[in-house]
Amino acid sequence: MNMEQRPLGRTGADVSVVGLGTWQLGADWGNVDDDTAGEVLDAALDAGVTLLDTADVYGGGRSEERIRRALAPRSDRPFVATKAGRQANPHTADQYSADNLRGWVDQSRRNLGVDTLDLVQLHCPPTEVYSDQRVYDALDRLVEEGAIAAYGVSVETVAEGLTALQHPGVQTIQVILNIFRRKPLEELLPAAQKAQVGILARVPLASGLLTGKYDETTSFAPDDHRNFNRRGEAFDVGETFAGVPFEVGVAAARQVAEIAGDAPTAAFALRWVIDQPGVTTVIPGARSVEQVRGNVAAAALPPLTTTQLADLERVYDERVRAHVHDRW
Repeated sequence: MNMEQRPLGRTGADVSVVGLGTWQLGADWGNVDDDTAGEVLDAALDAGVTLLDTADVYGGGRSEERIRRALAPRSDRPFVATKAGRQANPHTADQYSADNLRGWVDQSRRNLGVDTLDLVQLHCPPTEVYSDQRVYDALDRLVEEGAIAAYGVSVETVAEGLTALQHPGVQTIQVILNIFRRKPLEELLPAAQKAQVGILARVPLASGLLTGKYDETTSFAPDDHRNFNRRGEAFDVGETFAGVPFEVGVAAARQVAEIAGDAPTAAFALRWVIDQPGVTTVIPGARSVEQVRGNVAAAALPPLTTTQLADLERVYDERVRAHVHDRW
């Protein structure tokens, strides 16, 4: 199946506008067994997805290893973006040494079964790491040695992304962007576009809120971050429901579903992200083949109308902005 492809910054790779995030295939979203993970990956690749996003800490390497197994029999190899840094314990800036970076990269190469990683992203490190030239020097050496083809950063805040853009080796920025998280549109996306840096938009459905399928009584498994990280107990609260309080998000998502009309709410929400200037690819996760197909459907939707865009902005301003805009 053909899907629109866009150049990923200056990497030389073209990737599908809808990718697949694979945190769900590692941990923290309830149990996903090996067979289901394989089915999800196959469904995405068969539907035209050409970018997979993973990390070394998703299930302690389980997500990377499942990707290796899924790709082994295939001739059509997608672009695989991974991340490094969250293995550091304690997770402090001094852990981002050349030796540690090399060790994390080597482990991901083994997990994924490749000599050269397509892309390694610093995985939301402490803020000061984004301005540490020694970290970029170490990454440049890994590129020169052929251990990685390119590197980028995953950020929590717009400010961190703007700092990373000052370093010319940075090829990509991964940032939370969705109908409920709009701040990157103001400065970060235009700056990345000007620098020819690719944008991977994560948490595009606000951890499922923007599927329109949740209500105030929806519950989640004990090992699902939507249960255990609602107040940032385990990691940045912005990663769970995009930082929007659950009840606020459920009510706002109902309005989004109304604005979407006949379009499936999830695909509509993903289309909004795809159409933002500067976005290369959106990387929703999936725990089932059905979810993969629902996500991929966004690539075939028409752009949102002017009225729909204005209505969505009104929902953000009235319900969501006060909770998230100044935090990230």
